[in-house]
Amino acid sequence: MNVLIIEDEVPAAEKLERYLKRYDQDIAVLDKLNSVTSSVAWLEKDQQKVDLIFMDIQLLDGKSFEIFDQVKIHRPIIFITAFDEYAIDAFKVNSVDYLLKPITFDDLSTSLEKFDDLKKNLGTSHDTGQGVQELLKQLQQKSYKNRFMVKLGEHIKSITTDRVEFFFAEGRNVYLVTNENRKFIIDFRLEDLEEMLDPKIFFRANRTFILNIDAITDVVVYSNSRLKAIPRLDFDKEIIVSREKVSAFKDWFEGLG
Repeated sequence: MNVLIIEDEVPAAEKLERYLKRYDQDIAVLDKLNSVTSSVAWLEKDQQKVDLIFMDIQLLDGKSFEIFDQVKIHRPIIFITAFDEYAIDAFKVNSVDYLLKPITFDDLSTSLEKFDDLKKNLGTSHDTGQGVQELLKQLQQKSYKNRFMVKLGEHIKSITTDRVEFFFAEGRNVYLVTNENRKFIIDFRLEDLEEMLDPKIFFRANRTFILNIDAITDVVVYSNSRLKAIPRLDFDKEIIVSREKVSAFKDWFEGLG
C-alpha cells in the first residue's frame, strides 16, 4: 500500500512512518509534506499513486481543509490532529478516521484495520477509478467519531465512544459521562454531537441528553405519552424522551432507526 503523509511536525511524521512500517513492512511512504502549497502541488501531479493519505489539520501555511478548495482529492484520508474541534469538517470529506495526538500504535492499527475492512467489503479493486469512488462513498456512510479528548487536571485523556454512557447539557456546558461515572466537559454542542455520532448507537432524547443504547437498562411509560429512560448509572437527573421523539426513539431502541 502506498501512503502519503501531510504533517508539518517532523518528529510526528517520522513517528507515524515508524508505526506504519511496524504495522506492515510493505507499506511505502511516498512522501512527507508539511504545507498546503506543497500538498496541492503534489496531489495535482501524483495523486493516482496513493492509496491512503494521513493528514494533519494544522500545517505550516494554513489548515489542511484549504487543500480541498484547490484540488479534488480522490483518495481516503485519516486525519491526525491535536484538536478535537475539527471533527465535523473532517467527516465531510474523505475521512476514514480522526485520530487525536499523541497517537499510539494501537490507535493507528485500529484505523488501518477499519480501512482494510472497508476495502474487503467492497468486492472490487481499490486501484480502479470505480473502486475508489465506491470506497469513498462507503467511508462517507461509516465515518463517525469514535473518541473524545478530555482534560483531567494538567493531563489530556482520550475516551472512546464505547465508554460513553451519555452526553448532557447544563447551562453553557456539555458533559460526557463515562461508564465509570466520571464527568468531563467537552467543547461540542449537542447539535454538533448529533452529526458526529453513530445514530445506531446514540440518540438525542431531548434538548438535554444524548444516550448510548447500551447504557439504557429500562424504558418506562411516563406522563403525557412520553417515555422515561433509565440509565445503568446512578444519575440525579431524570431522562425523559420528548413527546415528539417517542416514535423515533422506539424505532431506534428496536433497531429500526
